[in-house]
Amino acid sequence: MAAERGLEAASMREIAAEAGVSLRVVQYHFDSKHQLLISALRLLREENERSARSRIPEGLTDPRALLRAVLDEFLPLDAQRAVALRVFAAYDARSLTEPAFAAAFRHAGQPLERLVAGLIATGAAAGAAATGLDPRHEAGLLVSGATGLGMDVVRSGRTPDDVRAALDYHVERLFQQTGVPDSANNSRVV
Repeated sequence: MAAERGLEAASMREIAAEAGVSLRVVQYHFDSKHQLLISALRLLREENERSARSRIPEGLTDPRALLRAVLDEFLPLDAQRAVALRVFAAYDARSLTEPAFAAAFRHAGQPLERLVAGLIATGAAAGAAATGLDPRHEAGLLVSGATGLGMDVVRSGRTPDDVRAALDYHVERLFQQTGVPDSANNSRVV
């Protein structure tokens, strides 16, 4: 419902009907629509994390390949990710006007940015990424960029291939080193 019409349009009565339960059952478990929405957000995050983990190949350890796989999770490359991105956009819009909602919506400590920063730092420590980078700042740009580009796909402004090409371009810039083979074209970067 949030993906199709936004959070404001979904009443507790409609949510109960969509779930196939009575309004009383919903009200028994949730004191307010706010509480219901926060619980739904938590469940959505957990489901997205499970789905993402299942799509990323087990045993993938190359920081560059792992970073690309993580960034793909921000893109609407299938129906599940497209709906999730639309729902997160609805939650984000509501968080702009409700401080209490914003506190629940925003992840404390930015775990996705920390994950991406860790992959960049791991690549740098292994000599596979450019030196002198600030992994935290690079991660902020990549996560924000991937999210924004993903929304461009949802809005039909870009194709998934265009978005992947833009993200791959930036990842390759991060992981290029003089004398280190460029895996994109098997040539040496000069």
